[in-house]
Amino acid sequence: MFGVVFPNRSFPMDISTFSQIDTFHWILDMNTFVGEAYDDIKEMCIFLLNGLSLPPDKALAVYIQSPGSPFIYCGAVYTARPSAVLSLLWPEPGGQMQITQADSAPLSAKIGVSVEDLSSLPSLDIAASRRIERLAMKVGENLFNFMQSFCSVDGSRLVVPMDILDRWFKKFQDRAKRDPEYLKGFVL
Repeated sequence: MFGVVFPNRSFPMDISTFSQIDTFHWILDMNTFVGEAYDDIKEMCIFLLNGLSLPPDKALAVYIQSPGSPFIYCGAVYTARPSAVLSLLWPEPGGQMQITQADSAPLSAKIGVSVEDLSSLPSLDIAASRRIERLAMKVGENLFNFMQSFCSVDGSRLVVPMDILDRWFKKFQDRAKRDPEYLKGFVL
């Protein structure tokens, strides 16, 4: 029904690599694949192997789970979008699910795939929106740090020069032109 590739990390793998939980759910235990270095896996390509194996109103939804955290949605493929490269923004491990019995198996990171109604899935790629949010936060932090070096205090107010945004933006553009790797540092 589907296959996956972890770019620069694996050969194509088919559904047999995953443990089938029931008719519509599969799990890949990352401990068996990469051990504890699951968070080094930053993206995954998932693709349908046969366009006829999935009804047009269904999708294969992809979820990830760090040890002890709940599953979070990453994206989906369906007949009109038979393949996708999904960013894997692993949640912080831990939380309420971290409680285990001494004799139970250690918790591990997992990737889950499930057949779901296409209409029930978010229309926006969640990972893409998180990347945009992180990018905005990093650019804002860069601006704040730049402004902070020119601030003065007037009572309980911070005072900055009127042209501070123009100066920051010019510096930002110049640095990006000189160093093509500079902007890549803003993307996680």
